[in-house]
Amino acid sequence: MIEKLARFDRNQKSMVFDFETCSLNLASKSNKPWQLAFQIYEGDKLIESNDYYIFWEDLKLSEGARRVTGFNDAKYKKLAKPAKKVLDHFEKFLYNDDYLKVGHNILGFDIYIHNIFRKLLGLPTDYSYLKKCVDTLCLAKAIHKEIDINDDDDLLSWQFKLNSFHERGMRLNLAACCKTYDVPFDPKKLHDALYDIKKNHEVFRKMMWNVKI
Repeated sequence: MIEKLARFDRNQKSMVFDFETCSLNLASKSNKPWQLAFQIYEGDKLIESNDYYIFWEDLKLSEGARRVTGFNDAKYKKLAKPAKKVLDHFEKFLYNDDYLKVGHNILGFDIYIHNIFRKLLGLPTDYSYLKKCVDTLCLAKAIHKEIDINDDDDLLSWQFKLNSFHERGMRLNLAACCKTYDVPFDPKKLHDALYDIKKNHEVFRKMMWNVKI
């Protein structure tokens, strides 16, 4: 567990992040991350907001990904930044232990996309930041099923157990969490990385009062 409960620390530093990708296939290097948004907070205070389109020569999105994200080729070509520059900026916070790393389903998806990102740039796998990750999907499962963290568990292992827990009919995606915590949202804007992390942060700040992190 985190020694000092985040909800009581007004200056707790956190980074909320989200990737948008070419597909949902975590086994393929062709599943490139093309959008990365991350925001830096100290408590509730927004310090920095970043929304990057990531340049790749051979980007190929699945039809499903294009439809869900509303991918626009012209916008991508205009705004895309060099991949290494984007990764360096992101990892400045990712590998800083002062920051919680917050996201929805990051332990089931985004951490592996980050690893693909590194491999595409010839960098080794490095999951050393995981101990400071907070996955709001895992927290939602814990709250929904009233599963408390055990004294023998650290935060990460507890969340990985929750990540593998599934139940028919249990819908805890970001939209569902927004509804549960009365966070207003526009369904048509979901799956834009920047919009998602803004809503995710609002959910997280309310959710943390229902779980000990």
